Amino acid sequence: MNQERLMKILLSPVISEKSTQIGESNNQVAFRVLADATKPEIKAAVELMFKVQVASVNTINVRGKVKRYGRSIGRRRNTRKAYVCLAPGQEINFAGEAA
Repeated sequence: MNQERLMKILLSPVISEKSTQIGESNNQVAFRVLADATKPEIKAAVELMFKVQVASVNTINVRGKVKRYGRSIGRRRNTRKAYVCLAPGQEINFAGEAA
């Protein structure tokens, strides 16, 4: 796989109450990813960027919410989320390497 493409796959980590709870109980991490990203690409991108072993990847397409802007009605863009299950003993630290 093209390393340049892999560096662009992961857009941001999803930091929410639900993703934190899933991370603690199932050893998973949630990411916002490109809409056309495949599961093997997501797995390769996480392993490349964070130097961890990935056990599995689950993806979900999230529809954008309908919002009002004054009188007009608009819609936020659709996004894609990936729940990455890490191998036992693996961990991703987003806070940095502060020891």
